[in-house]
Amino acid sequence: MTAKAAARRFWLSSPARATILGALAVALDAVAVPLAHLTVLNVGSDLLDLVFAGVGVVVARRQPRNPIGWILLIFMVIALLGDDAGSYAVLAYSHGHRGLPLGPVAVLLAPLGYLAIPLFPLVILLFPDGRLASRRWRWVVWAYAGLVGFFAIALYSLTIAAVASGKIRLDSSGATTNTDHPPGWIGVFIVPVLVIWLSFMARQVLSWRRATDERRQQLKWLACGAAISLASFVAAVALGSTSTLAQVLFNGIAVLPISIGVGILKYRLYEIDRIISRTLAYAIVTGLLVGVYAGLVLLATQVFRFHTPVAVAAATLAAAALFNPVRQRVQRAVDRRFNRARYDADKTVAAFATRLKDAIDLGAVRDDLASVVQKALEPAHVSVWMRPPD
Repeated sequence: MTAKAAARRFWLSSPARATILGALAVALDAVAVPLAHLTVLNVGSDLLDLVFAGVGVVVARRQPRNPIGWILLIFMVIALLGDDAGSYAVLAYSHGHRGLPLGPVAVLLAPLGYLAIPLFPLVILLFPDGRLASRRWRWVVWAYAGLVGFFAIALYSLTIAAVASGKIRLDSSGATTNTDHPPGWIGVFIVPVLVIWLSFMARQVLSWRRATDERRQQLKWLACGAAISLASFVAAVALGSTSTLAQVLFNGIAVLPISIGVGILKYRLYEIDRIISRTLAYAIVTGLLVGVYAGLVLLATQVFRFHTPVAVAAATLAAAALFNPVRQRVQRAVDRRFNRARYDADKTVAAFATRLKDAIDLGAVRDDLASVVQKALEPAHVSVWMRPPD
């Protein structure tokens, strides 16, 4: 890239433009609220939209040459524009308000919500520095762009035909539909796209195996955020869209963009091991105590025939008494596997405390203390000041 091209790229990727795109996303998200109320549609989570846009703004402003922040921003703006247009189109055509202006324009903009979805997987491919692993991935990206272009042409052919004929039929999202069944070309598009998405994830898995300290920590943030987001999505779908708990769990998807932002900006990068170990430990403890609680309740009510309130109270007390012992044992086991640095540091400090009980030489204690701090925390420099004896 020439110096002139690099300067042009930096001018196009200015922090001010990131702020403008972020403000546009917030405005579109605000417009979605009254439209959803008027059409009685659930267009998504306002919190989730704002998190995606916020992470995009922060990354784009801090690292304007990294395309990931801009992809997040453009993804969110296009998705929100499509959602707003779809809600407006439903209001204009399905709710009988045909006097509303710009109805056909809204119908033409509504498919943007679908076309925004293929943008986000590029964030996974380009994480964390925005560069492709090798030139061979350019062919994959071009093939992916061709598939998305094919999807866009096929989708807009239906939309334009419906608008031109004046016989506009809309689904619940505001997209046009001319048939009662999905067109056959959708399968032709979905299968290769899913294969490419899997290749994006496989690339990051292979990259993690070859990565060194800092890069591996960044990939841990990505993997942890993806796992929590997937679990939240699956749980929300299992509970159903009408459940309040499902709506709360669906916001757990926001962990993915947050983890991407932390990994890119390297903010508190090395805390991921502690987060993973704590999350796993509390999940295991919760599962064990729920099992103990349910088992005790069933045992007391079905075998010993205690009254239900008494059985519930006894099971609750037993679970509460077991919490700390179980948590400590599980935490140690998880730390040995997933947070080895902390586990080794704790063992080092515990051994030092044991030696300190029998120490009488102040100089030896000082040297031992400096050695323990070096092993446990690995600071760049260690100094020990001791008050002189009176």
